[in-house]
Amino acid sequence: MKQSINRAESRRIRSNIFKGSLGNLIEWYDWYVYSAFAVYFSAEFFPKGNPTIQLLNTAGIFAIGFLMRPIGSLLMGRYADRFGRRAALTLSVSIMAGGSLVIACIPGYSSIGILSPIILVLARLIQGISLGGEYGTSATYLSEMASSGRRGFYSSFQYVTLVAGQLVALGVQIVLQQVLNEQDMVSWGWRIPFVIGALGALAVLWLRRTMDESEQFSKMGSETRKSAGTLKVLMKYPKAVLTVVGLTLGGTVAFYTFTTYLQKFMINTVGIDKESVSWINFIALLAFVVLQPLAGMLSDRIGRRPLLMSFGIFGTLLTVPLFLLMQHTKSPIMAFILMMIGLAIVTGYTSINAIVKAELFPTEIRALGVGFPYSLTVAIFGGTAEFVALWLKSIGLESIFFFYVAACIAISLITYWRMSESSKISQIEAELISRNKAADANGSKAL
Repeated sequence: MKQSINRAESRRIRSNIFKGSLGNLIEWYDWYVYSAFAVYFSAEFFPKGNPTIQLLNTAGIFAIGFLMRPIGSLLMGRYADRFGRRAALTLSVSIMAGGSLVIACIPGYSSIGILSPIILVLARLIQGISLGGEYGTSATYLSEMASSGRRGFYSSFQYVTLVAGQLVALGVQIVLQQVLNEQDMVSWGWRIPFVIGALGALAVLWLRRTMDESEQFSKMGSETRKSAGTLKVLMKYPKAVLTVVGLTLGGTVAFYTFTTYLQKFMINTVGIDKESVSWINFIALLAFVVLQPLAGMLSDRIGRRPLLMSFGIFGTLLTVPLFLLMQHTKSPIMAFILMMIGLAIVTGYTSINAIVKAELFPTEIRALGVGFPYSLTVAIFGGTAEFVALWLKSIGLESIFFFYVAACIAISLITYWRMSESSKISQIEAELISRNKAADANGSKAL
């Protein structure tokens, strides 16, 4: 009987993890499809001119969208800590669907002039709010829904679906490249993936409404909920907040460098054709997805800190050599190998960053605590990584960017070296143990 209950509980956990993760995939698809198709629609929203300058403008809007993520994490984190993770996740995917639909329908610069990029900026601001709320709430939900001893594994699916969202975006790009010519892609084909994203988000909206609420939130007292999710409560945990900022800094710069920016780097600097770059990105990111749960499982065995340290050390030492080598290669195979080395290094951060942050905060402030300092750091450093790289390229100093990335990772390495092993001081586990002890004590009194 007990075994069948355990099986049912495991199925329930997997079902909720799947529903939460699939929604995460769609949200990140909607976000990344902008970057994936920027090489086609950049000329649509800006006056004709230098292609690098047009890409620089679209990268600037990409960065502006990131600036809204701290606001989104503040609003949605408070909402999730007060009204529930499920409600917040449902709301975030609804907002993202609206943003994608707007982008799909915006007329070009030749039709409405300056209004075209203005509407594009507004749509990205809306999506930035959605994504800002998605990360912290999703990380919290997956961490709380996971069973003890497997939190690293289950929480790694946040980046599995995050990267899978980018993979789907690249997959759609590859398919469209096969069925449409360059002129059609630039003219109207780039709008198709945004329509797909909007429809996918609406489908996930229904799916998320059927998720269970996490036990940690459900059992939080009504009085605690009234004061939950505020900056006043968050400021009671300054060390945890600073730890989130420190461990995120290098990770977010490295992640967006080796995924989002590397696509433009291989086209503009290395000189590899767009179709080959799409395949290189697709295969490399597919392998990257597989690495996430493997690293998550490893963290459940040896702890989170060793993986973070490996990312910090290798990222600091090898980032510059990897880019310098790629800068002087013309081989797509060599470019793929160098990209995979970079992604394997970044896995030490991406696979476990969600659970590490969630383990630092108590239930009443977890979504806000995970999301707000993370989004603030990503907005300042991750969202601007591509813009900084393209700007340095435009003034002939692209190589400086490689050292910038290595320096950011080195700063995070100091945080990893000084921080405690989060799995040993986990607030999630401490709350469960405390709740079980209280239940046992009440049971003994009843007897």
